[in-house]
Formats: sequence, structure tokens, C-alpha cells
Amino acid sequence: MTKFKLAAMALFLSSISFGQELYDIDNITEIRITFTDTDWDATMDTYYANDLDELLYGSCEINGEMYDSVGVSYKGNSTYNASNIKNPLKIKLADIYDFQAYQGYETLKLSSGKNDPSFVREVLSYEIGRQYMDMPLSNYAKVYINDDFYGVFSSSESINKDYMQDHFYIDRDNTRIKCNPESVFGGNGSSMEYLGADSSAYFDFYELKSDLGWNALVDYTNTLENDFSNIENVLDVDRAIWMLAFNNVLVNLDSYTGPFRQNYYLIEDDHGRMLPIIWDLNECIGGFEMVNSGGGPPGGLTDLTEMDIYIRENDNTFPLISQLFSNPRYKKMYLAHVKTMVEENLTSGDYYSRAEELQTIIDSEVQADPNALYTYTEFTNNLDNQVGSGPNGSYGVDEVLADRETYITALADYALVAPTISNVAPSNITPDANSMVTITADISDATFAHLGYRFYKADPFQKLEMFDDGLHNDGAASDGVYGIDVTLIAADMQYYIYADNADAGKFSPVRAEHEFYELTVSNSVVINEIMPSNNITASDQDGEFDDWIELYNNTASDVDLSGYFLTDDELILNKWIFPTGTSIGANDYLIVWCDNDVTQTGLHAGFKLTSNGETLILSDATMNPITEVTFPEVTDNHTYGRYVNGTGGYIPMVATHAAENSFTALELDQGISTSSFALYPNPATDVVTLVFDGDQTQVDIIDLSGKVLKSTQLLSGSNFDVSDLSAGIYLVRIAGVDDVKKLIVR
Repeated sequence: MTKFKLAAMALFLSSISFGQELYDIDNITEIRITFTDTDWDATMDTYYANDLDELLYGSCEINGEMYDSVGVSYKGNSTYNASNIKNPLKIKLADIYDFQAYQGYETLKLSSGKNDPSFVREVLSYEIGRQYMDMPLSNYAKVYINDDFYGVFSSSESINKDYMQDHFYIDRDNTRIKCNPESVFGGNGSSMEYLGADSSAYFDFYELKSDLGWNALVDYTNTLENDFSNIENVLDVDRAIWMLAFNNVLVNLDSYTGPFRQNYYLIEDDHGRMLPIIWDLNECIGGFEMVNSGGGPPGGLTDLTEMDIYIRENDNTFPLISQLFSNPRYKKMYLAHVKTMVEENLTSGDYYSRAEELQTIIDSEVQADPNALYTYTEFTNNLDNQVGSGPNGSYGVDEVLADRETYITALADYALVAPTISNVAPSNITPDANSMVTITADISDATFAHLGYRFYKADPFQKLEMFDDGLHNDGAASDGVYGIDVTLIAADMQYYIYADNADAGKFSPVRAEHEFYELTVSNSVVINEIMPSNNITASDQDGEFDDWIELYNNTASDVDLSGYFLTDDELILNKWIFPTGTSIGANDYLIVWCDNDVTQTGLHAGFKLTSNGETLILSDATMNPITEVTFPEVTDNHTYGRYVNGTGGYIPMVATHAAENSFTALELDQGISTSSFALYPNPATDVVTLVFDGDQTQVDIIDLSGKVLKSTQLLSGSNFDVSDLSAGIYLVRIAGVDDVKKLIVR
């Protein structure tokens, strides 16, 4: 996905080298491997053939940054072959020196493009999938070995301990299971079937990547098959439904949905739920052609494009599918997700234009690749046409997806009428901590609706049924306005709405639970910015570069903080107390150094921060929490802070120590799709048209200092008047989407 990187202050950038982003799709990563073993190919073939799990060591330069004692091996199943002139690679930077990482990434996974003449399937499929669920980042790399150009690869993020920590706010040691059977022909693969209480029965079908976790897998599969009413206690159901929808819409059959039931991970969160994560998409979009669950010969183009959208529904050897589809509400949620994916990617035709863009990025490198597995003509032709025939053939990307769209949109179920959801709004857009707020929405043609909400991104969404009975601050009974009350805490709330009738369901926003609306809790004093790893940015009174927390006073009066508490432990709210006489000035900042050295002069908390992420809570003198935030992993000398300053949501930032969190100091690196919303014309003079997913929502125009200049509620497709703005550059932001776009006014 396209990333938005906005320049920081020149002085700051002069002291830090960011380097090219490893997974920057607009730039090809350059990797140079040097082995002292001149027969490196034969050595790695031997390691692979004997299943030694050995690495060949050498040096590795990535985008100009050098690493020593790096381990390299061949990887892959059907894509590896000793006779191949180019094989997939795994590069482990930290195998010997555990401190080695490129921008925090310790392991690189490189795919050779075998089975995909177009060379876009993996990168394109990950891009589409990341709109709806957590999936690895992916771009392209050119690899040199001993100074010889070895070839072009797709490079995709490894699902390892770092991935778990970065994406799910969980410990690196949580259960992580790679769901690939030892042999695709031995049993039913990583089917999620309950195989009994003895964990050894699962050893041939799953690979435990964490130190512990077999019992968690046994408990999960037992609940899935034998105690399904409690499935939400052990599975992130919405994430599972998105996975199944993705596999089906994009004809991803080298997956759980296919005959071998493989190529996904199960990661256990801190709430005991399994999170399914898709991986290995080099044969997505019809590149893997076995449709039948029993294996057998590959299917033809029609078998792929007209695959049943409820395939495996009645097959108990696919319990994730059969059990979820046995629940009418989950099945309607699945259909809603299928329709969203089809409308946003297939019907729009965005997949094709994006595939063309991806081929353009690597065009010259593909032509120059000395070990290319396909000709350049096959590379260009495979967007539209089949290359090869039989088991070694590959249908065109557009052949598969265009016909898939035609088939799905013609289905009777696709035409089922779902409720409409609009005017989603809180009763107070700036509620106080620990107050009650009512969430309402106009919902038509519904017999049921619920609000999903949470206060921390690491937590599951809790669900509250919404009512149109006149008893839940929803107006008059049966007026089409649904409502429900929620008691807030001291943290911001994320929420979405789901509604259904006897036929179909609808989410708002349509990408929920992956996307959501956000309600910012208002406080006089807030945790405004957090730096958990400070090496050079700002020093305390003794010249020490300690971790720090910045507080901000949103009011026009001084606030006395005497006796207030700050903690990084939700169970110990009084971990550190502000000294008597501590105050924060009106609309001013206050820095607390987190160095676990309370003997120093000034405000030095009795704990340190961890760059891996944790929860911080500020409580008043009665230990009533007034503001709290859970921050993710933050890289050295970067921060996690509120934007807009003092009142906005939290995002990764470049530090603004004891100063306003402004636009010019942001480093937006959200991994957000550029299709999240669109605006045109751009540049503009009078009006701008905004198009986005979902219903009426708030739109803000922001200047480069971070000040909101204009704000209104708009429906998708509506015009926004900018004629009163001076010529210049502005930001456009819409509620519920972690994305901003630059607007030029002339």
C-alpha cells in the first residue's frame, strides 16, 4: 500500500538517517549478498535437500546499509527446485547478532515469481487484503549475489515475533502457529479439526513457532467443533470471516479454503483468541487451480471464476467454514464482506489499473533479470491472457477477476437487500472521561443492530444491541433511529455498527472491524506525546536522554497536579505520584522523565517505558483515571502522540518535545490504502468532491500547522466549498479513516 511520509523539521532530519523504507512499493529494495563460498548455490541446495534448516552465512547490504554474518537459505515448497535458475530466499539478519535489523525488520522473505508470469499476484493481493485485515507488507527487491545480478523478487514481511508485537500489541512470546502440514497429501492439512486432547496428534499438520502453544491449539479446535456457542472467546471471528471472503473473492486456493488447508498463521492474543493471518499469496488470483477438496486435477478457468461463494459450507473437514456458515448472522456478515471486496476492487476495476502500475515499477528490472523464469512477453501478456497450458499454465489476472466479478454479482444472494446505515453519531463529540454517551444511527430495513466498541486496539470489540424502542435515547419508537448508551473510560473509543434483516447484513464503516469510527475523550489534561526510546532528541536537566511523557493542558487555566498519579501498570494506578506543588500552565506542556530515578531533580517517574508498547494512565488524586493510552512499538527517537494536538487521536510521529504536535512534524506511516477516500479536482479553486466508503461522516480541512479550518458532515459524493481558503496546501481528513490527503488550493 502507498504510505504517506511527510517531512519533519530539517534540523531533526539532519541528525537521523531514515533510509529507504524496506517495503516502500514505489521504490525497489536493493539487496547485495556476498558469500565466501563460491559454490553457494550447491551448498544451499544441499541444505534444502537434506532438510537441515541450515543457513549459509555471508554479508548483506540492504539499500546501502551493511550487515555482517547474515544467514541465507532457500525457501518454498512448489516454488523451490534445485534445477531452478532462481529460487526463493530467506535472509536472517539477526541469526548471529541479535541486534541486527533493517528498520526493525530482522527477517526478509523473497519470492522468485515462479507460477506467476505477471509478477503482480503476491504484491497486489497483499495490497487488496490489507484494506480489510492485518496482512504482511509487500514490495519488490532486486538481489545481487557476489556482485552478480541474481534477479527480481517480491519481498514480503515475515510473520514472526516482531510482526506479532507490531500489529497486535501483544507479547513476542505469545502462541504463534504456522499452519502448513508436513505433507499436503497426509490427511486434511491444517484443517482446524479437533484431533483429540493429545497435542501430538497435531504435530504433522501444524508448526509451533513459539515456545508454547499446543494446548491453546487443542482448546481452540475443540471449541470450534464442540462448543461453538463460545467461539468468540477463542477466535477473532470477524478476522476469520474477512479471511474466508478474501480467499473466495480472489480465488486464493493455496489457502485454508483450498484442498490443502494451509498458508495461514494462528496467533493468540492476550485475551486467549486466535487471530488468523493469511500468508504466501504468490498463487492467489487463480494461480493455484485445484478447486475440489479432495485434490485431483486442476480446474479450468470456469471452475475458478464460478467457484461457489459458500464453497465447503457442508464439509465438516473444513470446520472454520462449515461452523461459521451454520450461524445465520455470521453468514450474513460474510456476504457483506464479500460484497465490499467485490465492489471496491473488482467492480471498480481498481485491481487492473493497480496491476499495470506494479508492472511498470519493475518493468526494466524484469527485462534485465538474467535468471527470469518467464519471458518479458509472458510477463506483459499475463495480465490479460493465459500463459502456458495444463498444470504449468497460468490464467491471466484479468481473465480470472473480471469473470469472477461477473459471476458473483449475478448471484441471487448478491442482490439481497441489506439495511442502510447513515448518520452515525455520538450524542457528544467531546465527551468527558467516565461519562455516558449515546451512539445513534439512522437504520432502515433492519430487524437487528449492534454497536461494536472498544477502548484499546489490543482488545476485542464488545457488542451491545441497539434499539429503536424510544427507551435508549433513540428518539421515538420505530422512527428508524437506533441508539444505545455506552459508559466511557479515560481512553478514546473506537466503534462501528452492524445491522441485518432476514436476508442480508451491513457494516458501517463497511470495512469494520478493520476500520472504525473514533470518539476522542475530552480532558483538561491529556497524555499528548510519548517517547519510549530517546537517544538524541531531548535531555533532562542532567544531560541524560531519558524516555519521556508529555502532558498538555487543554484549558485556559492552570491545573494543579499535586497528588495526581501516573502509571504504566493498569493494576497499580498509584505507581508514581506527582509532587506537591506540581502544576501545568494554561494551554501549556509538562514533561515527565521516565527513568525510574526519583532522586533526580524535577519530574522523574518511578518507572521506565518500553519501546515495545504498553499502557499509560494518568489519574487524579482520588485515583480516578482521567486519561489513558495504549501505545504500540515505537522506533528510536520517534513518538506516539495526539494529532490534532491535545484533542486528536494518536498516531506515530516525529518528536515535538514540549511543543505543539503539528503537521510539519508528522511522519504518517499508517500502511493505509490510497483508496480509503478520494477527492477531486486537485488542485481546486472553488469546490472539491469527496468520495469515500460508508455513510455521512465528518470532513475536516486542516492547515499545515495542524489547525482545523473547516469542518462539516458530508455524504460520499458531496461537494466541499473551498472558495474561502487562501491559495496554498491543506490536509483533508475524514472521520474513521487513518488517512489524510493533500489538497492544493489555487
